[in-house]
Parts: sequence; C-alpha cells; structure tokens
Amino acid sequence: MYKQYSKNRNSMRSFNRGSFSNGNFSRGRNNFPRKIKTISTRDPNIFIKKASENAFVQTETEHKSFSDFSISNPLKFNIQGKGYTTPTPIQDQAIEPILEGKDLIGLASTGTGKTAAFLIPIVDKIFKFRNQNAIIIAPTKELAIQINEELKSFVRDMKIYSCLVIGGANMYRQIHEIKRNPHVVVGTPGRLKDLIKRDVLMLEDFSIFVLDEVDLMVDIGFIHDINFFISQLPTIRQSLFFSATIPPKVNEILRAFVKDPVTVSVKLQETSENVTQDVVRVSNPLKKLDILHDLLIKDGFDKVLIFGRTKHGVEKLDRQLNERGFKTGALHGNKNMGYRKRVLESFKRNEIKILLATDVASRGLDIDGVSHVINYELPETYDDYIHRIGRTGRAGKTGTALTFIDSF
Repeated sequence: MYKQYSKNRNSMRSFNRGSFSNGNFSRGRNNFPRKIKTISTRDPNIFIKKASENAFVQTETEHKSFSDFSISNPLKFNIQGKGYTTPTPIQDQAIEPILEGKDLIGLASTGTGKTAAFLIPIVDKIFKFRNQNAIIIAPTKELAIQINEELKSFVRDMKIYSCLVIGGANMYRQIHEIKRNPHVVVGTPGRLKDLIKRDVLMLEDFSIFVLDEVDLMVDIGFIHDINFFISQLPTIRQSLFFSATIPPKVNEILRAFVKDPVTVSVKLQETSENVTQDVVRVSNPLKKLDILHDLLIKDGFDKVLIFGRTKHGVEKLDRQLNERGFKTGALHGNKNMGYRKRVLESFKRNEIKILLATDVASRGLDIDGVSHVINYELPETYDDYIHRIGRTGRAGKTGTALTFIDSF
C-alpha cells in the first residue's frame, strides 16, 4: 500500500523469525510474547495484516431501544441527546442486573460501550434513591476524565454531581469537592489512596463500587492499592467489576470483591482485527520526518494519532510538525491535566487533526473517528502495540495502523 516507503513484502520474509529481543517471555494473544523488554524489527511481518472484512459483529439484543429499560425519563432524554439509540450487547445484558442491585462481572473489549453500561444504571439509581452514591476507580487519568465527562452528559439537569480525583490536579480543590458530598467520585488509585489515608475519603460512605479495566490496573502495578481499597469497603455494597481478561492475579481480586455476581461476557474479535496494519521502512533516519510529513498530507489521513516512546521525543516531534504548519497537540506525562484535557477535547472535536502521544494514551481512551495510528517509534511490547492500534478501528469501523521501522 505504501510502496514508496516499503520494499516488497516477500523480501521481508527473509528476516529471522525471532522478532523480539528478549528471549525470556511468556506467550500472549496470537502466540506472541506477552511480557517482553523490547520489540525488534527482524520480522516486520508482525506489523503487516489486512483488516478482517467482518471483524465486528453486532449481535441481536433483547432491548431494541434504551426506552425499553425501566429508567427515569430525564435519563432517557439525556441518552437520546447523546445520539444513543440501540444498546450495545454489554449494555443490553448489564444494565438490568445493575438496576436490580446485583454484583456484576463484565468481560468486554474496548469499544463495546461498557462505560455507559455501568453509568446508566448508576445514574438512574442515584436519581431515584438519593441515599445511593458511587465510587468508580480507573487505571489512568485520561480514562478517569473520560468516564467523568460521559457521566456529566448523562446527568444533565438531574442535579447529580461528581468529583474527579486524579493525580496532577490540585488536591486541596479535590478535598473541597469531596467535602461537598458528591454523588459519584471518579478517580485513579494513587490519589484515591492518598485521600483515604488523610481521612478525607471514607469508602464505607459509598454504596456502589466500580473497578474498571482491572487487568490494566494490575499490569501497571496497582494490585496492592486495589487490595487496600477492598479491605476498606463496607460489607453491604454493590460491586461492579470490568476487565478485558481475568488472569490469575485478577481472579484473586475478583473473589474478594464480588458476591454472587452476574457475569456478562461480550468478547468481540480482537481490536486489531478491525485494523489494516502495514510498515513504513526508513532507510535514512534523516528523512524520517519528511516521510511522516508526506504521509500526513495524503488524502484520507483525517484524524491521526502518532505514538512515540518518550516524553522528550513526543515534545520534539510536536514542535517539528508545528514548524511545518501542522495543527497538532501532544499528550504525555509532563503536561498538566488542564492542558491534557484541552488537547483531548480539541482532538475529539476535530479542531486539531493530529495528536502525538506516549503510551499514556494507548489504553482506555475512546476517541471517535481516528483514521490512522502511526507508530513513529516502536512500543516496548507487542501488547503495547496492540493497545496503540486499538485506538482506531473501533465500534464496527475499520482503521489503519502504520509502523515506522529502520531498514538501514
């Protein structure tokens, strides 16, 4: 597809099959190594694949419309205002058990609509029973912000208030908001734990608990924090657990968290099945930026997410592309939360068409209409690669992922 930058694919097969530089690894999805140090490019074929024609299959749902659920009219009005019509499979299967007060295990891939699957019944319960309140724990700041923004859209004119509790934001402002007794607290593990230890936040004051993207929380080192939270929970509670997979460590958390749960499993084909993957070979590193420039001005590159490995590298590329006249934004750990939020919103609203990011944006973010993901620099692991390219080809759409590899 990108012949001007790629050699014939048959020639790529002459590379050694050992694509990963660390020999000590376990096997992950599709028999690729799961926990590895780095990806090498001795076999570029791992980055080359056509999207499956029928990668996304929307199954039949029992509820043909959100109006079929026993939820309040103001909430139905807000759902309609968001343009939601037919529930996704996980929404169809999860909303009623949550409304009934049951614990729930939701196994779902990204892009399945699981955030609304737990927010809709939580909002309805709080609206009808004002003694109900909820705490939602997410692994990353970006995902917590996204959940809180979606929550705000569901509670418009319903007098339900939330508090966002994340690192990198003003803690004293968050303490002030918590003291106002919000109906919903959305937060990340580190900041939540800080506030609990300061006796500002008391988990026993909440009745509904949501652990979202639990496998990711475990992957990035929050398992002890999760166990700490569970130890602080009241005996009488509703527990909602969402994860793409349940590895052994997550299973331990599950047993301590939920009681007699309803299990809902909506596993679509892997996100990468919706994505056409190809490589861009770079024989001269001095021309790498020029090659990227030439791609970005092509027809069809309408909304592009570019990944780099380091904060410094992303910041430098952002500056270089701006100097060439592109409207871009950068997302990495050195940016404050106000800036990161503004940039994400600008990208979502198509005010900028190019977003550059480190792997802070590779998981959990739901951004509509990303046409291309470009791996300007390789990720650390193949799992990270899968999560990066999963930002395109979402919710029934197909996308394209291009990976720059050195050929010198």
